[in-house]
This record gives sequence, C-alpha cells and structure tokens, in this order.
Amino acid sequence: MSVIAVERIKLFSTRSPWWCMVISAVLTIGLAALSTAFLGTADEPQATIFMTQGGAQLSQMVMMVMAALAVTTEYRFGTIRTSFQAVPQRAALLLGKTAVVAVLAGLVGLIASFGAWFIGSLFVSGADLSINTGAEWRLLAGQGIVFALSAVIAVAVGIMIRQSAGAIAILILWPLLVESLFTLIPKVGDDMAKWSPFANASSFLNQGQDMGLAGGFAGSGDFALGPWWALLYFAAWAAALMALALATASKRDA
Repeated sequence: MSVIAVERIKLFSTRSPWWCMVISAVLTIGLAALSTAFLGTADEPQATIFMTQGGAQLSQMVMMVMAALAVTTEYRFGTIRTSFQAVPQRAALLLGKTAVVAVLAGLVGLIASFGAWFIGSLFVSGADLSINTGAEWRLLAGQGIVFALSAVIAVAVGIMIRQSAGAIAILILWPLLVESLFTLIPKVGDDMAKWSPFANASSFLNQGQDMGLAGGFAGSGDFALGPWWALLYFAAWAAALMALALATASKRDA
C-alpha cells in the first residue's frame, strides 16, 4: 500500500494530470451538449443515450496520454532511478503506478459518461433518455472499465518506449488511424480490424445501442465477439502488454 500511496502523491503533485482530467471530462460533456443542443429545438427530438457519448473516445485518448506521461516523465528526468532504488522490485513499483493511473482514468470515464448523459437529458428533455436496458447501462458504466484498461495499455507502452513523444504518438495513432487502416488490406483486412483491441473495446460499449436517427441498432454481426467476450479480449491485450513491459523494465537499465 505504501507504493500506491507514494505513486498517488507523485501523480497529483504535478499539474498535467489535473489538466488531463479536466480536459477529458469537458470533452465528453461539452460534445454531448453540442450534439444534443440542436436536437432539443426539434419538434420530435431523436436523441439517444448513444448520441450523448460522442466525445468519449477523445476523452479516452486524453487519459491515455496522462497515463503514458506518468511513466515517461520519470524516465525523462531520471527520477525513475531514485524510485527503483527505493523499491528494488521494479514490477511492484510499476504495477502500483499502473493501479493508481487506471483507477483515476476509470473514475474520470464514469464521471464523463454519466455527466454527458445528464447534460444530454437537460438539452433534449422531450426525448426519452432514461436508462432502461442492460446495453445502455453497459455503455455508460462500461466507459469507466474501458478508460481504466486503456490507461493500463498506455502505461505499458510508456514503459517500453520511455519517450513521451513516441509513446503519445503510438497511443493516438493506434486506435484512431492504424486500426481503421486495416480494412484497406485485401482479404484479411476486415478480420484484422474486427480483432483489433480498441475495436473490441468499442464493441463492448456499442453492441445493442440505439444509434438514433437513421442509424438503427448496432447488432452483434458488426463485431467479432459478444460484448463481454470483447471486453475480456481487450483486457487480455492490456495484461499481455503490461507483462511484456514489466519484463522489458526488469532487463533494461533505468
């Protein structure tokens, strides 16, 4: 527990985590306000809970950047050496850091998702945005799980890359660009895209959701796995990358 307490103090002693938390929450809630404000003026509002979560992916990216910086800045300024001297078991130190960052990211994800839903309910009071189905609960509460697992992946990438710019570039381009480019590969591209980790995180959140307007419902045929298996698959990626990162950290010099 002392390792976790130290990592919590180190994380909150700098300004960047605070800014990342604020920006992450504002992105999700602000975009929900923008997307539903216009619908609220319609005679028959067509807003759905899914439409209030349009900024969640961008907020997820911000928290991943925060998670990566939590470890890469220590390598940059050399403070990681002092940390390793204080806690010779490197895995314990890095897992403590990961736990603190993941819990924080999960809390921000929950606050952002339910905040966006609440704001959307205010702007389109004429639409039924009550949480009635398991899929809708999964979308809102599941954001916290996805944010937390994404933070684990970000810390793992930060440990392996060590450089802030490189780690941030990978974490932004991977879910936003690289996975979507898989579809351009002949024959196997569609399967590669469906089995990509962040695509399965999206699968967990979006299966069975009412897209609103002409979007219909997101069916299971659009994804490789069912929602809970998709979450397990995403968690397996996070665990595998973290295991690889810990093995790398134990072999390399600080």
